[in-house]
Amino acid sequence: MINFMVGGLLFGFGVYQAFYESMHSIDNTPFTGASAAEVDLIGSLSTSLLTLGAPIAVGWAKTFSPKLVVGAGGLVFGVAHVLASFGKELWHFQLSQGLLAGVGACLAFLPSMTVTPTWFSKHRGLAMGLVSAGTGVGGLVWAPALSACVEQIGFRNTLRLTGTLSTVILCFAASVLDWEPTMAAHLHSERAASPGKRQTWRIPMPNLATVKNRKFIAQALAAFFQSAAYYIPVIFTVSYAKTLGLSDTDGANLTAINNACNAIGKIGVGLVADRIGRINSFFLTTLISAAATLGLWVSSTQLGTSNELVGRALFITFTVLYGLFASAFVSLFSPVLVELFGLEAIPRVSGTMYMMQGAAAIIGTPVAGVLVPENGLVRGPGDYLKMAIFVGALMSAATGAIAWVRFEATRERLRSGKHLVWRL
Repeated sequence: MINFMVGGLLFGFGVYQAFYESMHSIDNTPFTGASAAEVDLIGSLSTSLLTLGAPIAVGWAKTFSPKLVVGAGGLVFGVAHVLASFGKELWHFQLSQGLLAGVGACLAFLPSMTVTPTWFSKHRGLAMGLVSAGTGVGGLVWAPALSACVEQIGFRNTLRLTGTLSTVILCFAASVLDWEPTMAAHLHSERAASPGKRQTWRIPMPNLATVKNRKFIAQALAAFFQSAAYYIPVIFTVSYAKTLGLSDTDGANLTAINNACNAIGKIGVGLVADRIGRINSFFLTTLISAAATLGLWVSSTQLGTSNELVGRALFITFTVLYGLFASAFVSLFSPVLVELFGLEAIPRVSGTMYMMQGAAAIIGTPVAGVLVPENGLVRGPGDYLKMAIFVGALMSAATGAIAWVRFEATRERLRSGKHLVWRL
């Protein structure tokens, strides 16, 4: 439920992105004269803060109950959308729908992704696939729903509606989320060993030996490159679809298709990962995502200029493949961290790794927006060529970093005297 609301609404921002951009040349609107990059900053702030504040969110989940942290996040997330509905200037939306919504999303989302893996062992990949599939199901539902609501009741009432629903659903979900008993006992002993009010602001960080470990460095690079690329196609799907002659509704439906494949991919990859290994699956899905971006989206920007039907076919195929395989970045991230660093280290390591994701997202999507030429409201598929190449290059770099992770994990197994097996 947490993933459904938070992920679904954040990944459905492309609907708002296209609608806000459409007000570029209309007088007396909050978005009059705003560039694509300035509008994109709203979505960039919320998606980057989703994980940028991970050390604090995870730290509070350790110190207090995950119920309290997620409940507070649900309240902030909902209030942020309601406040945005009263915005009169672009910066009002950047602060509310961007910054404040991102803070609320972080407090709600991170505990759910950190607490859940502690309850599973053998089927951890499948479990996390099912849980994180909520973002895909949420996007599948919310993308067309947002498009319909914006058209029927206006974007301001849509923000108020989603804000109210978010608060109710997230606070209900928070009421049943808690640590696995063994992990809860471990955290309780940690708190007992270092009592005091300072724990409120104590950020759980990995020790120096872990940070200096090459597999930690490799995994941090993979998190950075992949997160910088991951959200870009999702946010700009509706805007790019317009250049291929598709309507806002068609673009929202493409976003829904991407999210449906996202949900299917997370569950399917989770099943496969439990059999062939989580690190192996992480590498293969990232490699396929890079190939799909460079082979299909880049080609769509060129061929779509002369033949819209070919461009549409290529981009729809890319949307499906990207949804199926890039989604593993979300579902396998926590299980891979457990494989690499152990279950008890998760609260410390995951906070830092998710923070790397947030830092990358706040860089990746704004840079991608700047790469699109400002030609007013009329753009062609070719205007998105640099953006597509940028995403493909980042995904390729992430593939290389994950290959390094796999190499380091294998070498460590050999050094420890364990048998080398395909399943890492």
